[in-house]
Amino acid sequence: MIEFKNLTKTYNGINAVDNLSLTIENGEIFGLLGPNGAGKSTTILMLCGLIQPTSGECLIDGTEVSKNPVEVKRNIGYMPEDVGFYQNLTAEQNLSFFAKLYDMNKELRDKKIPELLELVGLEGVEKTVGGYSKGMRQRLGIAKALINDPSVVILDEPTANLDPQGVSDYRKIIRQISDSEKTVLVSSHILSEVSKVCSDVGIMQKGRLVHRGSWQELSGSLNICGLESIIINLEAESEIPELAISDITGTEISADGRRAVITAKSDVRSEISRVLNRNNVLIKELCIDQTTLEDAVLSYYNLEAAN
Repeated sequence: MIEFKNLTKTYNGINAVDNLSLTIENGEIFGLLGPNGAGKSTTILMLCGLIQPTSGECLIDGTEVSKNPVEVKRNIGYMPEDVGFYQNLTAEQNLSFFAKLYDMNKELRDKKIPELLELVGLEGVEKTVGGYSKGMRQRLGIAKALINDPSVVILDEPTANLDPQGVSDYRKIIRQISDSEKTVLVSSHILSEVSKVCSDVGIMQKGRLVHRGSWQELSGSLNICGLESIIINLEAESEIPELAISDITGTEISADGRRAVITAKSDVRSEISRVLNRNNVLIKELCIDQTTLEDAVLSYYNLEAAN
C-alpha cells in the first residue's frame, strides 16, 4: 500500500508538490498522469526516499519513508526512466550484483534471476549490456525492479523505449505483478498505455492532484470537461438498429452493419444499450473512444493551467 498524507515539496517558494493526499491499495495498478512540471517525478523521488519532503508524509505499507529510508528501500522496486547498468556485464551479472545489495544468497539468486530474465524476455542473451538496445535495457530495468520481491513497484515511463512486442509483453508482466498482490505505481505521459494496464488513475497539474478515479469514472465526467463531442465505439453480434437518440450527432456504420462509430453531445452508452436490448441485439463492445478519453485528460491539464 502507498499513502501520501498532505505531502508538499517546495523549491524557492514554489510548491512542486502541493498538499498531496492519496491512498493506493494493495494489488492496485495506479497510473500517475500529468504534463511536464506537474510534480510526478518529485512525488516519486520522495516516495523512494531520494529527496525529503518539505512537509507531510509518504508511507509504504505503513512505514514512513523519510524516517525509515533503508527499510523502505528493501520493500520497493523502482525503475527510473533512464536505467543505469554496468556496461561490461551481462544481464545475469548485473542482476546478481543488485541482488547481493539485498543480501540475497547464491541459492536464491540462482533461482530468481533466470525466472526474471524469462519474465522480461531476456533469457539466453549472452552479450553484455553495453550492446543492448534501449528496449532491452528497459526490459532489464523491470527485472531489476523486481529482484528483491518488493511489495510496491514504482515504474517511471516504463514503455518509453519499447517496440510493440515489448509493450505487449510489458502489459502482461504488469498484470502478473498485480495478481501477486503487489502495489504498482506507473508514471507515464502515454495515456493509451496507462488506460490499458491501470485500474485507477490520478492526474497531476501544478503539484496538485486534480482528478482521481478509474477510466470508467473519467469517461463519466466527460460532460464537465468542456468537450464538445464524444466518440463511442460500438460492435454488436448482429445488425445495429436505428439509434434514435437525441444527443447523437452522427453515426458511421460498417458495411456489415455490426460496427459503428458514434459521435454524441454526451455519454449516451446507457441509452444505446437500452435500444439494442429492446431489439434483442447482443453487444460485443460499447466503449468511449481512446481519443475522447485522451482529450478529457488533456482538458484537466488545460483547465488547471488556465487558473
